[in-house]
Amino acid sequence: MLVIKIGGAIGTGFENLAEDLKDYKDFVLVHGGSHEMNVISEKLDTPPKFVTSVSGHVSRYTDEDTLNVLKMVYSGKVNKSIVETMRRKGINAVGLTGLDGGLLRGKRKESIRIVEGGKRKILRGDNTGKVEEVNVHLLKLLLDGGYVPVITIPIEAFDGGPLNADADRAAAAIAANLNADTLVILSNVPGLLKDPLDENSLIENIPKAQLERYMEYAQKRMKKKILGASEAIAGGVKKVILGNANQTKPLSAALAGKGTVIE
Repeated sequence: MLVIKIGGAIGTGFENLAEDLKDYKDFVLVHGGSHEMNVISEKLDTPPKFVTSVSGHVSRYTDEDTLNVLKMVYSGKVNKSIVETMRRKGINAVGLTGLDGGLLRGKRKESIRIVEGGKRKILRGDNTGKVEEVNVHLLKLLLDGGYVPVITIPIEAFDGGPLNADADRAAAAIAANLNADTLVILSNVPGLLKDPLDENSLIENIPKAQLERYMEYAQKRMKKKILGASEAIAGGVKKVILGNANQTKPLSAALAGKGTVIE
């Protein structure tokens, strides 16, 4: 079993990945939509706001207006565009959010601790959470029926309603709960770089026992990817690969070891 996560950053194409996916079976695709979310938010006069946690992780502040835009962008435009492309390639894709059938569920955060202007603050009203339950039965029904689940946020709160959640960590939770052998996280960079400005500084291999030490090289969104990789490995996934989506056969290249391999 293979779980693939495709990023939503600018420069991350999907056509090449869809063409590559035609050669694979028994996989689940998880996707983000951050760039499109930023674009639509600006057009709707609800500009994105990002906050930094005390641990250095950057996330989108999700008030009610932002949550409504998120539902429209992720589950609508981005998810259905991906499903459309996959079906055009002959892949029997089915688009889902974490809300569908209670696929992905988690606890609503009452507050988050952030750093703003050099000061620590407590921020409330942020509709976010972390995936704590995965409806494996639903995924297996689809997979056994010959369908490819294409999954995105929002997730469902235990107390009801939608929540924003990190898609990399959601993919990690799905991979762990499906007992996947491999999780591939594709983005617009080659993998984890020692120097974020130098693609030749790629870290090719990380033993799982040393993963936490390599967090020091992770910048911005890469922090969440390394955190997701750590959670997947802890959940029993044998291998996590951080690869580049912007190449002809991105999945095949990643599985061949082109990227950062954690095992």
